[in-house]
Amino acid sequence: MVLRDLIRDVFHTLWAHKLRTALTMFGIAWGVISIVLMVAAGEGLREGQAKVAQNFGRDVMIIFAGRTSLQAGGARAGRRIEFLDTDLDQLARESPDCQWVLPEVGQSNVRLHSNYNASAQPIADVRSVDVGEGRFYNWDDVNEGRRVAFLGTEVRKQLFAGRNAIGENVYLDDIPYKVIGVMKAKDQDSSYDGFDVNKIFIPYTAIHNDFPNRPPAKPHGLDRLLVTPKSVGQHTACKNEIIASLAQVYNFDRHDTEAANVWDTIEEAQAFEAMTNGMKAFLGAVGFTTLFLGGLGVMNVMLVAVRERTREIGVRKAVGAQASSIMMQFFVETIIVVLVSGGLGMAISFGFCALFNLMPMPQYFAGLQPTWQSALLSIALLGTVAVLAAMYPARQAARIDPIEALRYEAGG
Repeated sequence: MVLRDLIRDVFHTLWAHKLRTALTMFGIAWGVISIVLMVAAGEGLREGQAKVAQNFGRDVMIIFAGRTSLQAGGARAGRRIEFLDTDLDQLARESPDCQWVLPEVGQSNVRLHSNYNASAQPIADVRSVDVGEGRFYNWDDVNEGRRVAFLGTEVRKQLFAGRNAIGENVYLDDIPYKVIGVMKAKDQDSSYDGFDVNKIFIPYTAIHNDFPNRPPAKPHGLDRLLVTPKSVGQHTACKNEIIASLAQVYNFDRHDTEAANVWDTIEEAQAFEAMTNGMKAFLGAVGFTTLFLGGLGVMNVMLVAVRERTREIGVRKAVGAQASSIMMQFFVETIIVVLVSGGLGMAISFGFCALFNLMPMPQYFAGLQPTWQSALLSIALLGTVAVLAAMYPARQAARIDPIEALRYEAGG
């Protein structure tokens, strides 16, 4: 049988058994749709949570100065630890696996940031502060203690509703600060003293100059440090180095967690990723259970379809058809059904995801995020089930004597 005749016979047979073909295709398409949507929902939840978490900061550890709970070097417990910006060079030198060791101070509801010794603007990058208008303050602003301010989006709305904020002044205790930029709106899932959209950012040197009596009382005092590793793989080494360096500089036991409290967003992100991966695996397992049930339906339809065609097989063998050509026809029929129905299921599921994602999404959900891997895997699994379910009875029927095949009655 030439290929053209084979293809013609395949489509003629499929059309002659429209209902059976439609049921088989529905089972395969439904299985593909189920697994794709299940995995897409899990992936959308993971991406949404990760995006919001990253808006707080990128691989950052926040270290707060606290009180000692252990004696160290003859010093009593309960001593207040105060970080100083004059120690930043030493801390950076003794922490080679850390990329940034950044100072941070605060006054009332105003957050004040700057880097101490770098050539870029790492605070904006580390804390995911994207510029919407104007610019973030630079090293000249920091080194000269300029009175410049970078506004959160909500602060801008409250102070300059409907007006241009760039070049205007905001007053902190009657001291004017020139607005040089406004941040881009963002969502946050956490913060240690309020969301960034509600804050004003100024160089930390300016607050030391303008508010010398603010706590901590020392002129160079800092509220906390922002520390980032050079890579996520160096996270543990960086953390150990900076704690050891702080313990040496400020004379406390390095195992005293109360002296230097660490909020480790990297460990939180890793724990969250493990949780979302587990959730994604659970949804995938539910989807594959649905896929398995769909596979059973496909198998039943294919088994019945082949057995009902045993007489047809007998007729073909009686007129000289080879067992191999009979097997080839069933194989091609099954492959065409699998490819068409699998492609249809993939198109429906991806199209549904695209339409669903046009709607507004909740803060922690990135919409349905389908993956080609899940679709192709489901098609491959259902296709294998369909081929095996069709080829085994077809092989058995093709082996029997033509006379016996002609005597076969469907359902008998």
